[in-house]
Amino acid sequence: MAFKTIGAKAAAALDKELMSTGAFSIDQLMELAGLSVSQVVYRVHPISKGPRVLVAVGPGNNGGDGLVAARHLRHCGYAPTIYYPKRPKNDLYQRLAKQLEDLDVPFVDDFPAALKSTDHVVDAIFGFSFSGEVREPFPAVIQAMAETKVPVTSVDAPSSWNIDQGPPKSGVGSNFHPDVLVSLTAPKPLVQFFKGRHFIGGRFVAPAIAKKYDFDLPGYEGIDQIVEVSPGGQRL
Repeated sequence: MAFKTIGAKAAAALDKELMSTGAFSIDQLMELAGLSVSQVVYRVHPISKGPRVLVAVGPGNNGGDGLVAARHLRHCGYAPTIYYPKRPKNDLYQRLAKQLEDLDVPFVDDFPAALKSTDHVVDAIFGFSFSGEVREPFPAVIQAMAETKVPVTSVDAPSSWNIDQGPPKSGVGSNFHPDVLVSLTAPKPLVQFFKGRHFIGGRFVAPAIAKKYDFDLPGYEGIDQIVEVSPGGQRL
């Protein structure tokens, strides 16, 4: 049986509840999400395939997940590089960037150039709260990810996709189909349009909250923070 999905409004309400009645801080949720992403990269792209990982980071929480994932990957022996063109002044994001700088993780300004010398890409630009038009400098970045032969792992949603309706019919992102998707907490409706390897990550939700929002908690094994499911949502 396929895992149930939650739409954009429910996902936003769930996040809010996790940080209120659930008693989680945003730092905790971001840390757990980023850890899940790093485990997926480790699963689909072991270091033997090449240690260089280019992380495209957006200005919001999805980008924060990417920064955390990059730190975990660095500690696991990978060589991450960060593309972070719009850095918010928020203290949390500044601290996450500082942690990477202390690990000598390079930040780059030229995404297409960095793409030519990497082994894997993490798309952490836009998450479930994205809507509207893709603004500069990200249209060219998303197009580059759509055209590259380098495997791409997207965090929670392929950037530019509508959470409920999938890829845009035309324009930026209409031809963007990443190789791997990490659905955080629960899959979103867009997964029906996704054909690559699909993982659910986020081993922290209480059963009562999952029941309230009517989604399934996967059976995580051992110390895994992730579970691989089929593109349609069935567990593999």
